[in-house]
Amino acid sequence: MEITPFSEQEIRQLRAETKGTAGRIHFNNAGASLPPDVVVETIIEYLQEEAIYGGYETECKYKESLENTYDQIARLINADRDEVAITENASIAWGLAFNGITFKKGDVIITSEFEYVTNLLGLLNAQKTHGIEIKVIANDEHGNFSLSALEEAITLQTKLIAVTHIPSSGGGLIPIVEIGKIARKHPVLYLVDACQSIGQVPIDVKGIDCDMLSVNGRKFLRAPRGTGFLYVRKEVQDQLKVLFMDGFTAKLISRDTYKIRSDGRRFELYEKNRALSLGLGKAIEYALHIGVDRIWKRVQELAGLMRGQLEGIDRITVHDMGDQKCGIVTFSVNGIDSPSVKSKLAAKQINVSVGVASSTMIYMNKNHLTSVVRASIHYYNTEEEIKALCEALVSILK
Repeated sequence: MEITPFSEQEIRQLRAETKGTAGRIHFNNAGASLPPDVVVETIIEYLQEEAIYGGYETECKYKESLENTYDQIARLINADRDEVAITENASIAWGLAFNGITFKKGDVIITSEFEYVTNLLGLLNAQKTHGIEIKVIANDEHGNFSLSALEEAITLQTKLIAVTHIPSSGGGLIPIVEIGKIARKHPVLYLVDACQSIGQVPIDVKGIDCDMLSVNGRKFLRAPRGTGFLYVRKEVQDQLKVLFMDGFTAKLISRDTYKIRSDGRRFELYEKNRALSLGLGKAIEYALHIGVDRIWKRVQELAGLMRGQLEGIDRITVHDMGDQKCGIVTFSVNGIDSPSVKSKLAAKQINVSVGVASSTMIYMNKNHLTSVVRASIHYYNTEEEIKALCEALVSILK
């Protein structure tokens, strides 16, 4: 399928629809993207109506739009609407899925060196409380995940494969589709953390063949902070314990009996921020209108351009590895620590972030990195902004 490139006019329009692009260069999309104005306006309008008409009354008025958010999520990841739950963030989504699994002593969880700190803490807690074993599939010398090592690692004791698709502090990707094909050969569960993926990479849960997928809204999806969602494949929902219940999650049949609802919203509670849920739906609608395939192509092109220009600057080392790379570009500056680089760039109205070792500990320790500068690109960024970043770095190095 031919992917239509972005025109200069379209980029100007998209930037005009994002107020934040006028005042600074934002290369911290892996932390939190600048939201489109329409997302902000949607949230504010809802909150204003709540204040005037009442929370329950406003929810009733917007019932159809709130329900549409589930349809938008399902469309975005090619799921059924009864397979998704709206959550506050990806950590909550991942925790609901992971802690819903019944582990026993001797069970094995397979993960990768890219696994995020929150997820590693969950694995270690399961090791401590249930006596499970953790196996880490290391990347090869080129930074690629070893599928053959994964196949060899799976045994009858393997309970779960849990991987983060894109690391917090690196520009590579895990081959989640190929991992899914391997997982389906065995009676194991498959959990994917897609918090850095959604909004920059096309994600198809049927193509991945994962059982569970955790997502947040604030990163490349350009949704508000405090939003996310969980996907749980219909056939797996009854295998997971429901950790929290209220009258939305379950129906009280009698004083002695209750029944868990039959869809993915069993992993939700009734009370949530409706304004942010609407903002999440609007952000997904915005991304789908542009086309995630188009977004992914532009992000890769801009990130490749940035890596090439950074590699041409003395004293700068780009650390991204792997055959396929994403919109996260990580580098270090010889003689200047990463927090200082971030601070100096901020003074020039350029936003980047710092990837610390604890965020992706296995990967960072293996590569002897204590911290890196993380410049993460989105489709609304421009070649001129990349040039400005590099010029700013050169001036810092003088």
